[in-house]
Amino acid sequence: MKMPFFPTPPFDEFREKISVQLRPWQRSLQFWARTAEIYTGYKVGYRYFFWVAQIVGKPDLAPAAWVRRLVTLCDQAPPTPYEVVQLVVEQELGRSITEMFHSFDEIPLGSASIAQVHRARLKDSKSDVVVKVQHPGVLELMMTDIQNMQAFALYMQKTDINFDLYSVNKEMEKQIAYEFDFIREAEAMDKIQHFLYHNNKKSPVLVPRVIQGMVTRRLLVMEYIEGIPILRLGDEMAKRGINPGGRMAAAAKQKILQNLTLAYGQMILKSGYFHADPHPGNILICKGSEVSCRE
Repeated sequence: MKMPFFPTPPFDEFREKISVQLRPWQRSLQFWARTAEIYTGYKVGYRYFFWVAQIVGKPDLAPAAWVRRLVTLCDQAPPTPYEVVQLVVEQELGRSITEMFHSFDEIPLGSASIAQVHRARLKDSKSDVVVKVQHPGVLELMMTDIQNMQAFALYMQKTDINFDLYSVNKEMEKQIAYEFDFIREAEAMDKIQHFLYHNNKKSPVLVPRVIQGMVTRRLLVMEYIEGIPILRLGDEMAKRGINPGGRMAAAAKQKILQNLTLAYGQMILKSGYFHADPHPGNILICKGSEVSCRE
């Protein structure tokens, strides 16, 4: 059977047709990329007007260009100055930093939308701890954000979408308030740690131990676990000369996925109580491809 012959158009003509088809998408991508740049460059009092972890943890809520840009804010947001951090720590615990800590790193390990974390060592202790300090005034700013989102949701419902987006935002307002209560967070960490450590010979993920007597609504002191943020794992492999496509890397990735899957499967299906904020800034890769879930 003789196949029909279809003449091939000149390359320039073909390229122009494809370009015309893609032009709206390209403009859209460029628009979202530019708005992401503006968004990450806009700050008031060192805080951003949005709950970044929500976008990064649920990337279908925002354009891909936003997610790629905002993912850095999981642990690389501009930090609160150390002088302010020191004031918050001393106000919350009622003593000076030098009374409580043998050492306290002024440069944070990471800073996110609600709080930042510092490495420190308690007096009369050989082990390091992590001190999580809430950014002053961030709760009020976040509530302003939510109110703005609710106003936007009402506008969108009247003009563009047939969906009750306002009710979603009202529920978000209630749930987000919990994120600012570190006493509640410490209780959740203890509960998850107890469940995983007592249902396995070896817990599939490491959960930091809370330091009792050093928890308030705005401050949380926990065990320090050495590890690499999962977003920087590729850079660390390159630094050590490990081929990211090789057998060693593949085995490590498989173990990481298995541990995370097992932990979440047990939390959701057996306990019903689970870590609901697994954005990249909360996952550390430790020695031997072990996984640590923070917060």
